[in-house]
Formats: sequence, structure tokens, C-alpha cells
Amino acid sequence: MTSSSAAPSVLAPYGWDDAWADAFTPYEAEGLLPGRVIRVDRGQCDVVTPGGVLRADTAFVTPHDPLRVVCTGDWVAVEPGGNPRYVRAYLPRRTSFVRSTSSKRSEGQILAANVDHAVIAVSLAVELDLGRVERFLALAWESGAQPVVVLTKADLVPDPVTLAHLVQDVETSAPGVPVLTVSALHGDGLDTLVALVGSGTSVLLGQSGAGKSTLANALVGEDVMDVRAARDVDGKGRHTTTTRNLLALPSGGVLIDTPGLRGVGLFDAGGGVGQVFSEIEELAERCRFHDCSHESEPGCAVRTAVEDGELPVRRLESYRKLMRENQWIVAKTDARLRSEIKKDWKRKHAQGRAAMEAKRGRWS
Repeated sequence: MTSSSAAPSVLAPYGWDDAWADAFTPYEAEGLLPGRVIRVDRGQCDVVTPGGVLRADTAFVTPHDPLRVVCTGDWVAVEPGGNPRYVRAYLPRRTSFVRSTSSKRSEGQILAANVDHAVIAVSLAVELDLGRVERFLALAWESGAQPVVVLTKADLVPDPVTLAHLVQDVETSAPGVPVLTVSALHGDGLDTLVALVGSGTSVLLGQSGAGKSTLANALVGEDVMDVRAARDVDGKGRHTTTTRNLLALPSGGVLIDTPGLRGVGLFDAGGGVGQVFSEIEELAERCRFHDCSHESEPGCAVRTAVEDGELPVRRLESYRKLMRENQWIVAKTDARLRSEIKKDWKRKHAQGRAAMEAKRGRWS
């Protein structure tokens, strides 16, 4: 049996450090092996261990809570033998990417764990959807990772002035976030991205057709991911990545490639939304009322900024949309909050009706 004392040399490229070793100490005493999950597929997972890559069953640690299932990026304690071989536990996660599921119940789906950088791939082959970029950023900030936006297929925008305007639009929607332009086809801009993801763990996020698999191949230096052409009309393609795969990079660091995400529902991501719209949160501190909804209240600093042209209307509308969505998701599992939201909606409806009646009175 290979003990965890061999872990530093074998697992270091995958992010093993002294803190993980300390967390694993109780499991080492039980004769279990440390390892990192590099792929999960239907209750089974591939785990890289000091003795090589092992196939293990996750049923032993699969609870009813979908947020506590084993996922790609987890550090785990796995049995050294057995048929089937089981993952016995996963170590406490440093970060975790969670989105809401499409079910009517308020459930979260964990996408990846223990990630340092979130690389959000956005294709320049189609018109920029800044609202979707902000949605991905909220997911990334809430996870605890540092996001970076990568505008892929930059070779399709040959005019440098047009490209600069596109970058500026994204930078305005992503305060405090690096925005890179990359052409994986020609290798342009890859050096900067390689340096950024050269340490720690990075996850690739984005829609189908955003060029994630091409980008992953460029970073790894070989064709490890299947790539298919996207449709010219909308930039979308079939999912070329069907599982989340953790890949060691030759320049250092590891990369988790994910399937294209059609839906990016928020799951208790109020902090992430606030980070994305930090300028609105700062303005809100100057509003007359601490619970200002930035709609009709007097003394609203946010609406004043919109009227003065300091804050784009699109940003405020996107902020409202994501905050409402996140509030509703949280309320699904919190009866008290759900009741408060309904009361708030009734109050605002009554205020709006009173305002309309007052206007009619002035018109008559």
C-alpha cells in the first residue's frame, strides 16, 4: 500500500499542500489514501492518488443534500483496495461553485470545488450579452474564487478600435476583474492567461460554443478535449464537454473544464451580486432609506446617479433582476423571508397604485 507520505511529490502538481496534509491526518491513521477527484460520472469518480489514478464509488458519502456530493476538485480519503472501492470522505472545501437547479424546489448544484480562479469564457463570435457575463461573475464571486473574463475568438474582431470598445464594455460590467482577449486559434493573448492560471486551480465556465474546450487544449498543450464547430448564427454548438475534468497544466496549476452551461441560476449568491455591482452598493449607502429599492423612494442616490448619467440604466436593471432572482431562491427555503417578500411586494404595489391615482387627480 502507498502511504500518504508519498503524497507531496505525486499530488503537488494537483495542489496538495501542508494544509491539506494536516486536514487528512485523521484519515491517514485509518489507512486511507489521499487523492483529488479529477472526474465524476454517475456515482463513480476517478481519483489521482500517490499510487496512481483509481476508480472509486461515491455512494458512501452521497447524502440527501446535493451540495454535499463528491465533485470534481474535491480532496478525498479513498480506500486503498476493495471491490468496489469507496471514497470514504472529502476534506473541507476552501471554495465551491454552486448554481441553482432547474427543479421547482430550491436546490443547489455544485459544479466544482477548491478553485482559486474562475475563467469565464465569452465568445466574440456573437453579440456580447453583458447580463449573462454579470450572472457568471456573481456565481464566481460567491464561490470565493477570483474571476477573470476571457473574450475568446478575438481573431474574429480584426479592428482594434472595435475590440477595445468591447473590452471596455465588459470592464464596466466587471469591476475589479481582469478582462483578457484571446485567440486560441492563433495563440494571441495566451501567455497572459497561462501566467494567471499557472498556480492553484482554475475552472473554465461559459456557454456552449464559447470556445472553452479549444482554450483548454491550448492551455494543456495537446488535444485533450473534443472540439466541434459552433453555429455561425448564434455561436452555439453541441456540448463537447460532458463531464467536469481536472487537468494538470504543463506550466503549473490545474484546470477544471466544465460542460457549457445553458442556465446559470443563482443560489444564495447575494454577496456575489453585490460584488459584481459594487458601484451600486456604494451608491446605495447614500440613499435616504436603508432599505431603498431604488425605484420610487425619495432621496435615492442610485436613481440620481442614473439621471445624471453616472450609472447606466442597463446596470441598474440587471442588478434588480439578479437581486430579485436570488432573493426568491433564498425565500423558497425560508418561510419567514417568503412572507416578508410578499408583504414588501404588496406595499410597493399599493405605493404604485397611490402614485397613479395622484397623477389622475392632477390630470382631471
